[in-house]
Amino acid sequence: MPPARAARNGHAAENMEQLTLGPLTRASGTVRLPGSKSISNRVLLLSALATGETRVRDLLDSDDTRVMLEALKVLGVAWRREGNDCIVSGVGGNFPSKAADLFMGNAGTAIRPLTAALALQGGTYKLSGVQRMHERPIGDLVDGLRQVGASVDYLGTPGYPPLQINPAQIRIDAPIRVRGDVSSQFLTALLMTLPMAQAQSGRIEIEVVGELISKPYIEITLNLLSRFGIAVERQGWERFILPAGARYRSPGEIYVEGDASTASYFLAAGAIGGGPVRVEGVGMASIQGDVRFADALNRMGANVMAGDNWIEVRGTERDDGRLNGIELDCNHIPDAAMTLAVAALFAEGTTTLTNIASWRVKETDRISAMATELRKLGAEVEEGADYLKVTPPTSPATWQTPDAGIGTYDDHRMAMCFSLAAFGPLPVKINDPGCVAKTFPEYFEVFAGVAR
Repeated sequence: MPPARAARNGHAAENMEQLTLGPLTRASGTVRLPGSKSISNRVLLLSALATGETRVRDLLDSDDTRVMLEALKVLGVAWRREGNDCIVSGVGGNFPSKAADLFMGNAGTAIRPLTAALALQGGTYKLSGVQRMHERPIGDLVDGLRQVGASVDYLGTPGYPPLQINPAQIRIDAPIRVRGDVSSQFLTALLMTLPMAQAQSGRIEIEVVGELISKPYIEITLNLLSRFGIAVERQGWERFILPAGARYRSPGEIYVEGDASTASYFLAAGAIGGGPVRVEGVGMASIQGDVRFADALNRMGANVMAGDNWIEVRGTERDDGRLNGIELDCNHIPDAAMTLAVAALFAEGTTTLTNIASWRVKETDRISAMATELRKLGAEVEEGADYLKVTPPTSPATWQTPDAGIGTYDDHRMAMCFSLAAFGPLPVKINDPGCVAKTFPEYFEVFAGVAR
């Protein structure tokens, strides 16, 4: 199967090597957000494992969801599209296909939970992806699965995909321990799939070792599990107690919220470009932690309003229109925090983002990539193991526009973040703009509709 990026079609940025933006001076308008990637892939897997048919409304259509849908089809799960809806026929926890070779692209939200689900299936499966996926750690999840008797082998570098899963007798007679300080997706994978396993005590305990990062993503997982009939008892962020031998029940219909991480680019555009910019599809009633990005913009001096299903941002009231540099612990908004790093170009003083170590194991090493590209624009940047400090160019005259363009590292969020740099005094060239197809193929067209 070809890489997931080959699935792109019909979008202006798809085949461009470089896209020039700006300089932009104003942003205003309304954006209806695409569905959340994190919610979409969780809902697809839970719908597949459930009993009954689930109509998934407003499902995100992107490379990552196509990867999950293709994998489910190979595993014998029937689904069909009806407009923006996807109807999934659940298999009651038992995939019909007991042997499969699955290509997962660079979709962490697909490969991690699928690995856990397949380890309980009693079949033989291979999971692989693009080269970057083979550099993203999965060892902590595999260690957790091996504790319950799963047979998971590394086909390359230990601790990383590709993986081979073999039939095994699953036994749970003690708490499963999993690290929480590398990626919350390991815990999510166990929470989503272990309720299918049997345990003599009738309950399964998961203990988190170390600090759990990205807690809001675990809250998304718990919320969705509840929608599918699985009640999880949480004791702080250190222990989770699941029912054993449970059956996932379809809610019949479930809506996918707009993507709160994607909202950050448009909200930041409203803060930098005057606004008002309103995003619809996510708001105060959201189950996504990244909606708190709006609070960070408020701290930087932007004017923020919100309802249950919308957020609106206007620029700062300062005469010069600049934001204020802030220091922020970003554990609660790990993806949206990247947007703050570029927004810092338009702030007075230094912006310091901490508790972002998880950036280093994403689609690229985002701390290093962000530091490298911000420096190209004339910013002063200090990077550490889990922090980034950004001081903007001292004046319009010290801004730079590299002829080589801004590198995006095949990382959709790098491309979307740096579109905001076009509000500076010089045009910005974005390399490989088509990488946004991972989550938002139409991003640059929609961005052009509010920024001018």
